[in-house]
Amino acid sequence: MDREKWYARTPDEVVQFWQTSFVDGLSSSEVNTRLDKFGFNELAEKEKTAWWKRFLAQFQDFMVLVLLGATLISAFLGEYADAITILIIVLMNAILGFIQEYRAEQSLSALKKLASPTARVIRNSMVQQIPARELVPGDILILEAGDKLAADGRLIDVHNMEVEEAALTGESMPVRKVADRRYSEDAPLGDRKNMVYAGTSVVRGRGKAVVCASGMATEVGHIAGMIQTTTEEATPLERRLDHLGKWLVWGCLFICLVVVITGVAKGESLFLMCMAGISLAVAAIPEGLPAIVTVALALGVQRMIRQRAIIRKLPAVETLGCTTAICSDKTGTLTQNAMTVRQLFTDGNNYEITGVGYDIKGNILLNQQPLDISKDKALHQCLTIGALCNNSTLKQNNIAITGIWRTKNETGWSVEGDPTEGAIVVAAAKASIWQAEVEKVQKRVAEIPFESERRRMSVVYRDVNNNNILYIKGAPDTILELCRYYHTAAGPTSLTSDHIAKINSINDQMASQALRVLAVAYRRLTPAQAQNPDETIENDLVFSGLIGMIDPPREEAKSSIARCREAGIKTVMITGDHINTAIAIAQELQIYKEGQHKALTGKDLDAMSESDLDAIVNKVTVYARVSPAHKLRIVRALKRQGHIVAMTGDGVNDAPAIKEADIGIAMGITGTDVTKEASAMVLADDNFATIVAAVEEGRGIYENIRKFIRYLLSCNIGEVLTMFLAALFGLPMPLLPVQILWVNLVTDGLPAMALGIDPTNPNIMQRPPRHPGESVFSRGLSRKVIGRGIQIGLSTLFVFSVIYYLQNDLALARTAAFATLVYCQMFHVFDCRSETATIFELKFTSNKYLLMAVAFSTIMQLSVMYVPFLSAIFSTVPLSLGNWALVLIVSGWTLILNGFKHVFKRRPARRGFLPQNR
Repeated sequence: MDREKWYARTPDEVVQFWQTSFVDGLSSSEVNTRLDKFGFNELAEKEKTAWWKRFLAQFQDFMVLVLLGATLISAFLGEYADAITILIIVLMNAILGFIQEYRAEQSLSALKKLASPTARVIRNSMVQQIPARELVPGDILILEAGDKLAADGRLIDVHNMEVEEAALTGESMPVRKVADRRYSEDAPLGDRKNMVYAGTSVVRGRGKAVVCASGMATEVGHIAGMIQTTTEEATPLERRLDHLGKWLVWGCLFICLVVVITGVAKGESLFLMCMAGISLAVAAIPEGLPAIVTVALALGVQRMIRQRAIIRKLPAVETLGCTTAICSDKTGTLTQNAMTVRQLFTDGNNYEITGVGYDIKGNILLNQQPLDISKDKALHQCLTIGALCNNSTLKQNNIAITGIWRTKNETGWSVEGDPTEGAIVVAAAKASIWQAEVEKVQKRVAEIPFESERRRMSVVYRDVNNNNILYIKGAPDTILELCRYYHTAAGPTSLTSDHIAKINSINDQMASQALRVLAVAYRRLTPAQAQNPDETIENDLVFSGLIGMIDPPREEAKSSIARCREAGIKTVMITGDHINTAIAIAQELQIYKEGQHKALTGKDLDAMSESDLDAIVNKVTVYARVSPAHKLRIVRALKRQGHIVAMTGDGVNDAPAIKEADIGIAMGITGTDVTKEASAMVLADDNFATIVAAVEEGRGIYENIRKFIRYLLSCNIGEVLTMFLAALFGLPMPLLPVQILWVNLVTDGLPAMALGIDPTNPNIMQRPPRHPGESVFSRGLSRKVIGRGIQIGLSTLFVFSVIYYLQNDLALARTAAFATLVYCQMFHVFDCRSETATIFELKFTSNKYLLMAVAFSTIMQLSVMYVPFLSAIFSTVPLSLGNWALVLIVSGWTLILNGFKHVFKRRPARRGFLPQNR
């Protein structure tokens, strides 16, 4: 059999070839065997650059190459100590750069794995969700609307399934799929309607398929084999810093040239001044700034992952800090996503259902009294419709349980599938109505899936007498419009205006109690109608009842919304529920206040022009009965008002709004693969609090980036000014080339990295969002950078001049200047932790990595001054206590001043000066 032409074979032939089972799927042992044989289901990636090539790439920078060339000349002239020392420093810088890049790559690689798609398969007779990379030929794939295909497969069962295949065929319209047809062996790919292919997406219906090709054997794998390209895009911040870096490079090179020319003019040797100029350029040019930004972003992403927020695109981290509006789905995000049926209305009676969540413990009460459900035909019919028009499964300890095994006293109940449908299954179970038991006498023969635009779902069942019955559930107003009859215990009767008024009244009453309400109905079908059912048979229905359920708010959502208010972020609830239900939940969460906010329905939006919506969108905090198309309008309206919008979604139709939003957020649990693909962030727990935590983390990451930009640039300015002003004032060269390189090594490496992981300011969510176009140097940062850079340069030059002129010892003056330049930067790194508070107002030990980095740099600096072997290489001499006092006072005078201010600020007023109360 030609393994590639599965479309020319029957489902039975394909199943037999792959030695699998429609019902049981593959066994775990067989899966392992096939993984060994076929490999993981993933495309071959472009060969990664070897670690040694990455390491050598650290030496490709032009200035480093010039420095290495100068080192060779130095060795040729017999200056072996200088040559070896400079070589070691360059090597250490390269190792640090390599570690930074490797850490960023590993973080991004881990992120890619976490964001990888999943697939639902039948294995060991159970439905399981697995990473898509673990699919093997022979797996039975379960497909639903919104799923993105991860392997090629032959369909064996379909229900109104349509697949979007534009990625492979270029055909923009979805393709209707079939399972029971075969095609000729020369059929083109676009005509193989019994096949599904990796990279395509299910947009409607559901089905099952046998995996026939995985990894590079898939159609998309063949294409990938021909074209292996990957692009890594820089974030907007990295691009801005890269642009800034280019300006700094030319500025630094100009100053270095002036230093060299001035030194030579004063009589210094050309070689020494060239070495000094090159070393100063290497130290001053912040070539590692974009790399450090990448590392900071990647480390921040790792922290977000621990908080259950998976960032798929690095630019999203920057945008999170600018977010001004979060548009959130209600169900599962703001609420617990554990629906519980509370009330039921049928045949004029209101029933109460007790119990919590998916536990089947509970009773059905009428007038506060338990009843014999078997004698209440209308109630039994209503719950039977709910159980059959349903694709959720009730499980105990992850195993599907049939009615015969039902034990109310046991625990461990859960639902696989939609929570709303699961709540109805649980309610039916409380009435001893089990789908598996009913299906022994009624078999499902067709399904018209739920779609947000239709707001209903239908199934067709055939009983043992070959009677065909349509069962339907959906939004009450939608179902009621399709009904002509009303179900009673005696049977169907004509639906009157009194019935309609009563139904609407009960619906409003349930909705006002924050219940989500679904209506159920049925009708008998002719054989012809049941043969190829479509939407045209969803009429002349018999209304059976209303089912009211609640999904209570998450405990943590209320506090998270309060934090958003403090942070100047608008929270908007979007739901398909009734407007009264939405308002009730929104009021409890304090999203909506009567008279202060507005609530709109999908119909309201349809009646509005864009200008009408723009006029009130800032006041609207609740949108109810909306479709995914409305979400797109809401996002665009908020963006037109200047908002930076985060939008959540889970269904395939949410993808356009997710993509349009500044931050598209997909649900990790309920979200479809298509939605996740369109998103910038995935919530692993579908929790609103996680969004707020991610926004806080995004703000913290941006602040940390500002911290080390402030530190690096001010230090570099200080180094350049020290040499430039000395040349300008006719002073001897205050630092030797090897000392300049050493300063760059001990100050720009570990301390800067440690600032990148500084703990987030606890008050960061009490500030308004920053503007997305805001310069990284805004809010006075440029003034702080330049001011502190001048201070570092002047302080170093002051210490050099005082010791040089008072003690007439150039080596001693250079050593003191060398120490001053290093310790100015060591003190300054603590100032950079906050733009508003001093180090004494922060918790000193909150960043242990910074303390360790400063301690390590301090030890390294003392080593080159006091270890004889190293002091000879770096031309340093020991400093006296007086010299050390001068160095430390000049280096840390701002820290000392802030310390005095802090002490006097905290000291209580003396008692004698307090006013007397008489």
